[in-house]
Amino acid sequence: MKRIAILGGTFNPPHLGHLIIANEVFYTLNLDECWFMPSYTPPHKEVSDEVNPEHRLRMLELAIKGQEHFSVQDIEFDRKGTSYTFDTIRLLKELYPDVHFYFVVGGDMVEYLPKWHRIEELVHLVTFVGVKRPGYELRSSYPVEFVEVPQVDISSSLIRERVNQGHSIQYLVPNEIKAYIEENGLYESR
Repeated sequence: MKRIAILGGTFNPPHLGHLIIANEVFYTLNLDECWFMPSYTPPHKEVSDEVNPEHRLRMLELAIKGQEHFSVQDIEFDRKGTSYTFDTIRLLKELYPDVHFYFVVGGDMVEYLPKWHRIEELVHLVTFVGVKRPGYELRSSYPVEFVEVPQVDISSSLIRERVNQGHSIQYLVPNEIKAYIEENGLYESR
């Protein structure tokens, strides 16, 4: 049975922290693949109205370019609207019955698991993998496998804020993402 990690999120924009997490989970759990799954409209987060969802998808494709075990799974983009993990995983299990999925969540989401849509059923469909995030505890009453990752305090909101203020994002995002943001005028103050 194939073992695939899913790293979901808004990726607004994707940054080196996302790539470090994916890489550490992939190698620590000895997985076959890691899928980055951008949400079109997440149920728990506001997505900046200023950035077209297609920009987020394109930046994610650029971020993982050349990584043979990484790919973008755009199933939530195809469905549009708000996506709940339960619905997405149920659909993925139908499409890929011979895959065991590992759903990667940061420390902030580990704490939020009790509020997830249909969590009691979801824990039977995937293995949750929790990774540390500065400022959050890794404790849950739900089954979660924990993976240690280097603590890098980079967030998409930090990057958006820095771009908006005209500050450098060098070394926070891959060079291709930096160039894409600049070429498309993303996150600049209006």
